Amino acid sequence: MKSTFLLILATILLMLGWRMSHAGDLPRAGQPAPAFSLVDQSQTMHSLKDYAGKWVVLYFYPKDDTPGCTKEACSFRDDLTQLEKLGAQVIGVSVDDSDSHAKFAAKYHLPFPLLADKNGSVAESYGALNNLGIIKIAKRYTFLIDPQGRIAKTYLSVDTSRHSQEIIDDLKKLMHQ
Repeated sequence: MKSTFLLILATILLMLGWRMSHAGDLPRAGQPAPAFSLVDQSQTMHSLKDYAGKWVVLYFYPKDDTPGCTKEACSFRDDLTQLEKLGAQVIGVSVDDSDSHAKFAAKYHLPFPLLADKNGSVAESYGALNNLGIIKIAKRYTFLIDPQGRIAKTYLSVDTSRHSQEIIDDLKKLMHQ
């Protein structure tokens, strides 16, 4: 009985296209960061090449205006002056659309780009996509990209309350190597 139920459940999920994707391979430290070109909350196009010569904090997050994502975004907002003094640009990415990003950015006064990766292709290129078939959602991953466009550090386990400070501390260490 139990095995029949599991077989039926598996069949239904497969028919609905459910699958948990591996979302591509994670880029490793020292490798070139995957290129991207996406629009932000103001419909402005952003490409990785636009940030050549700067440190980039590319953070993927699951959903606009949810508790963890709001805490993370507001921490980056509050620490932005310190990050900019270190030559870093903060860029958020989720699969939400530009309109959702615009509302989120306006509500919390977020002064950095939130990129709309509606089909999840950029998140997938960074190994940061959960693909549940009809639902795609970005994982809470961050990639610190050096001024030459290489991955300097990856963050796969993020504490939203202290993540921006962790980035600041790591940037200081990386700049003094």
